[in-house]
Amino acid sequence: MIILGIHTAGPACELALLRDGALVGERREEMMRGQDARLPEMTRDLLSHHAVEFEDIARFAVITGPGSFTGIRVGVAFARGLALASGGTAIGVTTLEAALPAGQQGSAIVALPAQKRPPDITFWTQTFRSGERTGDPIERPLEDLQALLSSHPHMVYGDPDALGPHLPSTSIHPATPSAARAAELAALFDPELNPPRPSYARAPDAALPQSKTSA
Repeated sequence: MIILGIHTAGPACELALLRDGALVGERREEMMRGQDARLPEMTRDLLSHHAVEFEDIARFAVITGPGSFTGIRVGVAFARGLALASGGTAIGVTTLEAALPAGQQGSAIVALPAQKRPPDITFWTQTFRSGERTGDPIERPLEDLQALLSSHPHMVYGDPDALGPHLPSTSIHPATPSAARAAELAALFDPELNPPRPSYARAPDAALPQSKTSA
C-alpha cells in the first residue's frame, strides 16, 4: 500500500511517501505561509521522482492540527481534493498523534507550545495509553498542565526547550510531528473514525468584522 503523508500545520511544508510501511522519500521546505502555492509542485516532484501516480496512492494522511490555522486548512483541503480526484482515502492524524513515537508504552502526554508569551503560556496536549489516544487535542494553560502531571504522572513528549523550564523535575522526551509518522499511522487508522477534519483545539484568532450601527 502506498501512502502520502502531508504536514502543513507547522512552520514548514512537508511530505512523506511510504510504500508497504517503508519510507520511500520525503520533501520539506521551511515556510510560515505560502503552503498552498508550493504544496502541489512539491507533491508532483516527489511522486515523479519515485515513479508514483496519484491513482497509485491508497491513502492520503494529513495532519489536521492543532497548529497554524491557515496551514491546517491548506493541508486538509489538499488531501481531500487528492482523495476525491484519485479514488483514494483521506485520513486525519492530529499533530500530537504524529509526534508520539511508535512503540510508546504506558500513560503518555504529548505537549507542544501553543501560546509562548507570558502571562498566557499554553500548550496543545493530547493523552495516550500505549500508543492509543485517550482524549482529543486540547489547549491547556501551563498551570493546568503542571497540575495534571502532579496528580497523574505521565511520560511527557514534546519540546524540551519549551517544556523544561516549566517542568524542571520531569523528564521530557523529544518529539516532533512529521508527515512520515502521520503516514505510518494512516496505515493503521480506521478511516471512519479518523476523518480529514481540522482540529484547531481553540477558536481561530481571526475575528469577523463587526457590523456598524447607525448613530
